[in-house]
Amino acid sequence: MLIPILYLKGVSTGDFAEALVALLGKDAGGLSASTIGRLKEAWSEEHMRWSKRDLSAKRYVYFWVDGIHVQARLEHDAQCLLVIIGATPEGKKELVGLTDGVRESTQSWKELLLDLKRRGLSMAPELAIADGALGFWQALEEVWPQTRGQRCWVHKTANILNKLPKSQQSKAKRALQEIWMAETKKDARVALDGFIETWGIKYERAVECLIKDRDALLVFYDFPAEHWKHLRTTNVIESAFATVRHRTVRSKGCLSNKTALAMIFKLAEAAEKSWRRLDGHRQLPKVIRGVRFTDGIEIVRSQAQIAAA
Repeated sequence: MLIPILYLKGVSTGDFAEALVALLGKDAGGLSASTIGRLKEAWSEEHMRWSKRDLSAKRYVYFWVDGIHVQARLEHDAQCLLVIIGATPEGKKELVGLTDGVRESTQSWKELLLDLKRRGLSMAPELAIADGALGFWQALEEVWPQTRGQRCWVHKTANILNKLPKSQQSKAKRALQEIWMAETKKDARVALDGFIETWGIKYERAVECLIKDRDALLVFYDFPAEHWKHLRTTNVIESAFATVRHRTVRSKGCLSNKTALAMIFKLAEAAEKSWRRLDGHRQLPKVIRGVRFTDGIEIVRSQAQIAAA
């Protein structure tokens, strides 16, 4: 993975041999500009094949979705990486979608979702977790309207705190944490109402930011408690792509979309190997079957109820 890192950092193909010798010693020599060029083309082709792979045998229970801005230059400043990570029925996390687009654009997200569907991903995820500001939600409604939506608490907390003076942010952060860490949805609603009552008098904009996604912030309570820490935020993407962010800088040279995506894909592919399986993965088949959960606990129906259904 050293070569894509160096390339994203702006090292030209002609300087690779010198850079690798400096990093790895004289035995690392021999990588000419033409060799690097062939590797770059091979990785671009690999990313292209991955982007067209058949998904008809795939099923994902959860989607984590985000628009990631990296410093490796894409074609336009408004562009970013559109990233989808999915949880399989066995609890494995997989990179599902990775392309360039406009983060807030419904059209960009819709194109990505429709592409997944055209390639065989016929079963909608049970739940998608994303930032409330994304155009993703409208796209999801058009492509897979049955998928439920959970707003990311990390994004929401940051958005609310940005609307408060710094002197109040620490206290407000603790109050917000009491909402999403509550043991039951009822307790969470009580804590949420308390936040509105306490902060609404002086900080109306902060409270409005919370209220607009009130119900969507508490959807995770309807899923297994073992999954809550996975479902409350999009941290699975943030942490996975932190390495990509840290290893890329904005290059003054020419870095095409095709090349940037290929290099970032290779880094993401390497990171995927270390992703941990979901806690409580044995609950996932129940979620697929439509078993209902209240406050994270499975609702067990009696034989009479089953027969009546």
